Amino acid sequence: MAIVGIILLLVLLVPVLGLVIDSPIGRAIARRIEGQGEAMPDLSDLRRKVDLLEGEVEDLQRTVESLRDEQAFLQRVLEDPPRPPLPPAPRP
Repeated sequence: MAIVGIILLLVLLVPVLGLVIDSPIGRAIARRIEGQGEAMPDLSDLRRKVDLLEGEVEDLQRTVESLRDEQAFLQRVLEDPPRPPLPPAPRP
């Protein structure tokens, strides 16, 4: 009876093993075992990208500061009390 149980277990494990191996997780594990995973990117390429991003951040900081100045000016203009109209010019 024990031999029949072991044979039945092995027969049932074959389809389960096939499903696991054919799944994306199984493929990822196989790639990792084979050593064909994604290679580490070149550090000089990463350095170039970081430099570009730092430049973009500096540009955005200057733009934000400019917008902040413009907003402060417009706020002062809107908060100033209205001035009385000028009297009409005398006619000769």
